[in-house]
Amino acid sequence: MLCSDGEKKLSFGGSIKDGDLVIVYEKRDVMKAVKVCETSMLQNRFGVFKHSDWIGKPFGSKVLSNKGGFVYLLAPTPELWTLVLSHRTQILYIADISFLITYLEIVPGSLVLESGTGSGSLTTSLARAVAPTGHVYTFDFHQQRAASAREDFESTGVGSLVTVGVRDIQGEGFPDEYSGLADSVFLDLPQPWLAVPSAGKMLKQDGTLCSFSPCIEQVQRTCETLKSNFRDIRTFEVLLRTFEVHEGKIDSCQGDEGLSVGSPPCKRRHRSSEGNTMKDSSSSPIIKARPCADARGHTGYLTFSRLQCLS
Repeated sequence: MLCSDGEKKLSFGGSIKDGDLVIVYEKRDVMKAVKVCETSMLQNRFGVFKHSDWIGKPFGSKVLSNKGGFVYLLAPTPELWTLVLSHRTQILYIADISFLITYLEIVPGSLVLESGTGSGSLTTSLARAVAPTGHVYTFDFHQQRAASAREDFESTGVGSLVTVGVRDIQGEGFPDEYSGLADSVFLDLPQPWLAVPSAGKMLKQDGTLCSFSPCIEQVQRTCETLKSNFRDIRTFEVLLRTFEVHEGKIDSCQGDEGLSVGSPPCKRRHRSSEGNTMKDSSSSPIIKARPCADARGHTGYLTFSRLQCLS
């Protein structure tokens, strides 16, 4: 399902096979992850879909139900996986993920340390960013959560790029075997300042660190600790505003001066350019755009810093 070698990027290729994980797209805000099994069926409001009909089709295919309804079968890319994964913990979303991958300068071949793993939303995107020759070592203190994340990484095809460890990074720090080898370190911990000294030992010279915290008090204490061995300390809050853009109709009287609020709608008639035929301008389509009502607000603060070079 997932192709990765020294010459190619991580990508989904070929056709859907028995045992593959697919994202079933019903509509923009209704998607679910389904493991393909030849003898299984998916039933929803559009009808019954046999998994056997999916096998052999390429990702992105439109498949029909017994009632003529349809869904799309999409590849479990990191972006889609973030929207459908099981929330074992609070997760990072696309806006924060894309920003921190760029700001941490993570590229193919990078070695990244992460704590904690949580639901694995960020880890999946990190794995794609370091592919095909890099690696992500992620740690969580909760054994069952780490085991579930490990299974998810195998299902989404990034298992060979991620190593999941069970460790209390706040109390024990990162393993000494990674000392001086990490290009980047990411911390998502209740008390990240406790892990900053260990993170500094893991980083290469001029390596980058990011700490995610939902509260500004956590940021303040982390920044105080970072001042001893790190430079270029910056904190960001990434707010994403999405818009709905669709075709609709507009009242031709809107914008007319002298009309009171609550006036009944009126119609303005115009001559067509080809004769005396009259037409109603109020029926003309127009493209409307407005902010989505369910726009996500504050998720957390991203604090970045760079290890101070020894001179």
